[in-house]
Amino acid sequence: MGKKSRVKTQKSGTGATAAVSPKEMMNLISELLQKCSSTAPSPGKEWEEYVQIRALVEKIRKKQKGLSVSFEGTREDFFSELMAWAAECGASCDGFEISNFADEGYGLKAAKDIKAEELFLWIPRKMLMTVESAKNSVLGPLYSQDRILQAMGNVTLALHLLCERANPSSPWLPYIKTLPADYDTPLYFEEEEVRHLLATQAIQDVLSQYKNTARQYAYFYKVIHTHPNASKLPLKDAFTFDDYRWAVSSVMTRQNQIPTADGSRVTLALIPLWDMCNHTNGLITTGYNLEDDRCECVALKDYKEGEQIYIFYGTRSNAEFVIHNGFFFEGNAHDRVKIKLGVSKSERLYAMKAEVLARAGIPASSVFALHCSEPPITAQLLAFLRVFCMTEEELRDYLVGDHAINKIFTLGNTEFPVSWENEIKLWTFLETRAALLLKTYKTTAEEDRSMLEKPDLSLHSRTAIKLRLAEKEILERAVSSGRAKRLHFQKQLDEGAPLPLYEESDIALLENADAKLPIILRKLEEEDECVQEEMNLFLSVPHLVSFVVALHVLPVKGGNKVRK
Repeated sequence: MGKKSRVKTQKSGTGATAAVSPKEMMNLISELLQKCSSTAPSPGKEWEEYVQIRALVEKIRKKQKGLSVSFEGTREDFFSELMAWAAECGASCDGFEISNFADEGYGLKAAKDIKAEELFLWIPRKMLMTVESAKNSVLGPLYSQDRILQAMGNVTLALHLLCERANPSSPWLPYIKTLPADYDTPLYFEEEEVRHLLATQAIQDVLSQYKNTARQYAYFYKVIHTHPNASKLPLKDAFTFDDYRWAVSSVMTRQNQIPTADGSRVTLALIPLWDMCNHTNGLITTGYNLEDDRCECVALKDYKEGEQIYIFYGTRSNAEFVIHNGFFFEGNAHDRVKIKLGVSKSERLYAMKAEVLARAGIPASSVFALHCSEPPITAQLLAFLRVFCMTEEELRDYLVGDHAINKIFTLGNTEFPVSWENEIKLWTFLETRAALLLKTYKTTAEEDRSMLEKPDLSLHSRTAIKLRLAEKEILERAVSSGRAKRLHFQKQLDEGAPLPLYEESDIALLENADAKLPIILRKLEEEDECVQEEMNLFLSVPHLVSFVVALHVLPVKGGNKVRK
């Protein structure tokens, strides 16, 4: 995928630049594992910990220089081999070709006119690298004994990828040779480039991603060199941090969930050739055909011969794109920033507010989102803010008043304010909160725009500053929207405008207006459900945490949707 990486020529290593004894390396690895497994730093000390971990990693990388397995040449040298292998495996190859699209990198170009919703690409299961294929490979014996691998499919895929890369007879070599030599995920940022993200909402995830990757590497280095079931792995003589960082990034930027062969559950997979497609706004157009046992992709729109073919990766924010895919997407229709809100348990009306929220299916404390669109808040956030700003009398009306149960349905509906005073309060609160969040940044939006005009800015620095600026622009829009709404409802109050009254008959309308219902926390929560489930499973394992991943949504043809 062009936007997922820059391409560099990587030359084969012939050996380390300096001899390092196994004992010396193991001591460094043990120190890294201990550092990454220690108690979480106190608030404000995360950057200091990151710098210390990074210094250890750089020391290890320096001693491992020249040990990584690599291929001579560029990705482009192996594209013809990939296409030939795909055709031999029964994949579709005649409607497109791999091409270089300048700033977007490599992608798929239409070799003929393609109509919207036309099936143009299918990839059979035998081409996919999956957790199941890992279990049936040389990694299988270790997988059967290691609870980390069993709990984390993404880590399993990363090690599977490294084992197959080191295997001269691997059936996946035509695919592996076309993967980028490096990536633009924050794992590849220099320290000064990461520094641009300080004070952004993304920084904690970026620092955690680096720490978790370093911890996983140190853990598996020790496992590979000491576990009896790892004795036959082709990694014992060459398993560097750079190797693991590359494998983690390859998986993180490409993995998807697909059904297992019997359709009974989902598994993680890398999908060759299809993963060359770049992202644009739109809808999910990829699914899995269980009958033919293959991934299928239909065209997002009409494509003329010679045009680039895009797919939609999902409703990800730019923070997610930068952290997990390594690119910033201009014009992202789904960009958003997080906002953590909660009703204080010490508040006198806490019990009443918590009960109203519970009836609406909304927690008393949660992380919501401010969106780049107008209005910047969802029905769920609107419902929360209305309850958050209710008076005791208003709360009582929604708990025991006439039609109290049905009125819960109106909480997220813009057409039915609780009161003009309540609307004024909630939009004032939102305006103030967004303004306060803007003050936490060390630079202004104008300063960021000026920095982006510098021609010598590195790609990673530019990406970080764009992300920082995008967060501020969303918050600025929230401030502006909050002010406009506050003034509007103040005018309604001053003019004595009648409050729209809820009628019981309106419930039929509300039941058909999905976007206005606050009952179920949809969208972001649904998308993160499977990822969070895997994270929760892994959090029970001491000292290791997954690198966070955003997955594509792959609907199963003729069945339920497989969500990330």
